[in-house]
Amino acid sequence: MIQDDIILGDSLTALKTLDCNTIDVTITSPPYFQQRNYGNEQGIGNEQNLTEYINNLLAIFSECVRVTKETGTIVFNLGDKYIDGSLALLPYQFAIKAIENKQIFLINQLTWSKLNPTPRHDKCKLIQATEPFFIFAKSKNYYFNTNNYLAHLDQINKQNKSKPSDKLGKKYFTLIEQADLTTIQKENARAALQATILAVHQGKIDSFRMKIKGIHKGAYGGIEGGRKDQICYNGFTIIKILGNKLKKDVIESPVETAKNNDHPAVYPLYIIQELIKLLSKEGNIILDPFCGSGTTCVAAKNLHRRYLGIEINPHYVELAKKRIQQTDLTEELFV
Repeated sequence: MIQDDIILGDSLTALKTLDCNTIDVTITSPPYFQQRNYGNEQGIGNEQNLTEYINNLLAIFSECVRVTKETGTIVFNLGDKYIDGSLALLPYQFAIKAIENKQIFLINQLTWSKLNPTPRHDKCKLIQATEPFFIFAKSKNYYFNTNNYLAHLDQINKQNKSKPSDKLGKKYFTLIEQADLTTIQKENARAALQATILAVHQGKIDSFRMKIKGIHKGAYGGIEGGRKDQICYNGFTIIKILGNKLKKDVIESPVETAKNNDHPAVYPLYIIQELIKLLSKEGNIILDPFCGSGTTCVAAKNLHRRYLGIEINPHYVELAKKRIQQTDLTEELFV
């Protein structure tokens, strides 16, 4: 199979030449519907109506599903469009159609929040500042590593952490004595609390919360075998907080403004690199069937993954290859 290269040609035609179950992650942003000139008047995005556009996208998507491994994922980024003064909800029409046949399911809608959205002069509408990245999987055995996603923010959070107070956890000792627990339950609660306080001072965890039977409300929505049972049988439970940022389905990034890049729609390298870290391991193969200026391939190379791009415009193929050649294997970090 071709790797670390960009195929010049039509996406659907080129995808059909690839073997089934050979790609680890597909990440792409197809041409938006009737919005930009990509230098190919007959390609996707130039259809006469929305139905034709979505059907063409689904044909590409179906091939992406076929070539992606059972442990893999497929990510599509789409922009919306006003038609006759109304938002078409185009990305969501596509996503709903994509999961209709039950061969694929939607893990997340990652929302890109643009810090520098394009200004609009329509005083009757708010500026559109978000776009969805839909993350699909073929099976429930997909690779998903949240520890790698936005890991630099976790590191910054830990570096800025203040020293634990000497009073940490003292109130819980008082509450344990006040609680209607057995002698053994109180002994176990004090021992567990002391060990947890030590873990905070040693930097093993960031902080914690303790719930004590009869003092605090029970675990909301608790299930058998979880915190609900711990409180019921042990008389307490301790919730350890690691200090990592919550891995939310929103990511902030400016719109890409790369120099010497005349492609009309470049999505942020920062977002693509974080998706690659979330969804793949080093050495995995990353596919972009609408390669454009090569952002997905650049991110893949920077993160020591293999890559394969497909692009119908020869000028953009050369631009992408030049960007890949010039990349310095440095991640783009944004705080």
